[in-house]
Amino acid sequence: MAEGKGKQPFELPDFYVPWPARLNPNLEGARVHSKAWAREMGILDPPKEEADPPIWDEAKFDAMDYALLCAYTHPEAPGPELDLVTDWYVWVFYFDDHFLEVYKRTKDQAGAKAYLDRLPLFMPVDLGPTPEPTNAVERGLIDLWNRTAPSKSEAWRRRFYESTKHLLEESTWELSNITEKRISNPIEYIEMRRKVGGAPWSADLVEHAVFVEIPDRIARTRPMKVLKDTFSDAVHLRNDLFSYEREILNEGELANCVLVLETFLGTDTQRSAELTNEILTSRLQQFENTTLTELPWLFEEYGLDPLERAQVLTYIRGLQDWQSGGHEWHMRSSRYMNRNADTSSSIGDWMLGPTGLGTSAARIKLSPGALGLQRVKTFSHVPFQDVGHLELPKFYMPYTTSVSPHLDAARKSSKAWARRMGMLDVIPGVPNGYIWDDHKFDVADVALCGAMIHPEATAQELDLTAAWLVWGTYADDYFPLIYTSRKDVPGAKLFTKRMALFMPDDPSVNAAVPTNPVERGIADLWARTVAAVTPRARDSFRKAIQDMTDSWVWELENQTINRIPDPVDYIEMRRKTFGSDLTMSLSRLTMSNDVPQEIFKTRPMQGLDNSAADYACFTNDVFSYQKEVEIEGEIHNVVLVVQKFLDVSKEEACRIVNDLMTARMQQFEHTVATELPALFDDFKLSKDAREQVTAYVEKLQRWMAGVMRWHIAVDRYKEFELHKQPKPGRIPGGPTGLGTSAARIATLFANWQQGSGVGP
Repeated sequence: MAEGKGKQPFELPDFYVPWPARLNPNLEGARVHSKAWAREMGILDPPKEEADPPIWDEAKFDAMDYALLCAYTHPEAPGPELDLVTDWYVWVFYFDDHFLEVYKRTKDQAGAKAYLDRLPLFMPVDLGPTPEPTNAVERGLIDLWNRTAPSKSEAWRRRFYESTKHLLEESTWELSNITEKRISNPIEYIEMRRKVGGAPWSADLVEHAVFVEIPDRIARTRPMKVLKDTFSDAVHLRNDLFSYEREILNEGELANCVLVLETFLGTDTQRSAELTNEILTSRLQQFENTTLTELPWLFEEYGLDPLERAQVLTYIRGLQDWQSGGHEWHMRSSRYMNRNADTSSSIGDWMLGPTGLGTSAARIKLSPGALGLQRVKTFSHVPFQDVGHLELPKFYMPYTTSVSPHLDAARKSSKAWARRMGMLDVIPGVPNGYIWDDHKFDVADVALCGAMIHPEATAQELDLTAAWLVWGTYADDYFPLIYTSRKDVPGAKLFTKRMALFMPDDPSVNAAVPTNPVERGIADLWARTVAAVTPRARDSFRKAIQDMTDSWVWELENQTINRIPDPVDYIEMRRKTFGSDLTMSLSRLTMSNDVPQEIFKTRPMQGLDNSAADYACFTNDVFSYQKEVEIEGEIHNVVLVVQKFLDVSKEEACRIVNDLMTARMQQFEHTVATELPALFDDFKLSKDAREQVTAYVEKLQRWMAGVMRWHIAVDRYKEFELHKQPKPGRIPGGPTGLGTSAARIATLFANWQQGSGVGP
């Protein structure tokens, strides 16, 4: 462990490390090889004719000991594979330090862009020719690619290429923030840290190191994505804790979660470090939960054979080895703040067990943090608590909207459409007999939302917008009453899988007979919406709808085990459960071919979409807190998630959520003002294409403003309306209290037989 003088900015917290670290016996060979390779590439002793300043000397190289990192993170790799992996890490850390010295410290954004634009040329997915390298970073990259890529499939090469490209290109995000002295908000930080931090790249390299590949057909599914994201977040947050002193106090960096939380929450450095560690722990526990609860469904759903299942499990074990090994290395490397790191208060010491390298399994600390006991509070929520009215904060909303003159007509047409689809009919088996009746439909006034988010629409366009909103809102109410109330996961999965049957490539083809109002609605709307759009736009729109309905199964699975979601997982899934992607895809359907679809995959456009989605989703969560938590027994609400994670009151949680909404809105404004013009220039967009993208951004602005105004205007979330709704198990007129469940069942059955007297 490195020694040093002076007081650290905070004491390292107790880390949750659930898997033992092991040391690869080929360590010494990797040390010798990596140093020789670094000299060969010019990383050490660079050629005098090259202009770049020397970044590392031999003493610094030895002290950082990247071979030790790789020997810990890949304990079972044979010697030649460990050599290759170590070379990759020497290269990536050298790139990071080289970029810092040459471009970050000098704030040379133009030079940085030109430098970064060249690097992907040295990673041809098709294994084609490459340019001549001109510096140590390029020489190292082309050598590593040629030693790595040929043994893997094209699908893996594409994934690894994308991860490496993100790692390289998004360094400009950090540089821009340093130049502007801008500290990101917590949600933006987590998203961007994945790209610039390199852990997704590490996860891809794990596949190579353990000689497996994730089957391509599951590589982009939610469980596999969550495993990769949680692995990445934990790696990065751990690194932020150990590197705070070097990055913030010595290098002038701003991309560090401890600093982000200090700034956003106004807490001191020690508390911010502890909160960072709690997020780290939560992400590791999300990794565990996904492995145990989602992988078995995934294996069956995609029909993985025994070999494929074994490959996935081997990959997961490789990610676990990386987590624990990376922690051990951080505790020892001279690169990081690890003075006074306590490894003595452990089972191993009390029992006089083994010590030294490779014996971490025997040193398991017994503190609450090290044992990960915060897991308990994620399962301890009591549903249907009387939480009472939530006082609304003062929202920051810089945008405005108007109301379409076609509102009244849309109200009438959308209600007539809902009636035709059967949305106002009695549904057998539903408590009280219906999902919506006329009163519930009128109280929601979904057409008003459409009239405010799409005020410029023609009468026909607003009819379609209102119908889509009616369908999405009804389906969101239908799903929990039919499936969540019964904890019917198989039925829910079948329900979502059937959605694809009603969204065929040729909308004139009836692929299946709809069996409920949700299916009738999507079949009708799909045929009316996609007939004249491009295949790519149609596919994107279909995916948005499928992602939304699939996300409801995720909610059901959490409800089934009464698990309040991990905060990061909640925010990222909330965009889908709310239907944000659907709304945005609907806005892009009519764009001409002058607008390249690739522009919507760029960081600025994804940042606009995600920040707008978060603002709208959190708006809904604040307004619906009492409705969801008290009346419906819901656990998927950002106010509740923050309340439980931070152990604060609902009022304090609401204040923090409002601060997040403000931060996301300010990020949206910042992107529009500073990044959008540069993006237009990078893509060399025509005047018409620029106008179309600008119009799309303005639609997002009206969408956020319209969603806010609708929540304020309608009675759907107001307390007097909520008290008209019985809680599940609290049937009007029936007995309550201990021992009365049989009587409540009899009352429910009688109501069902009578159809509750409710109908269209």
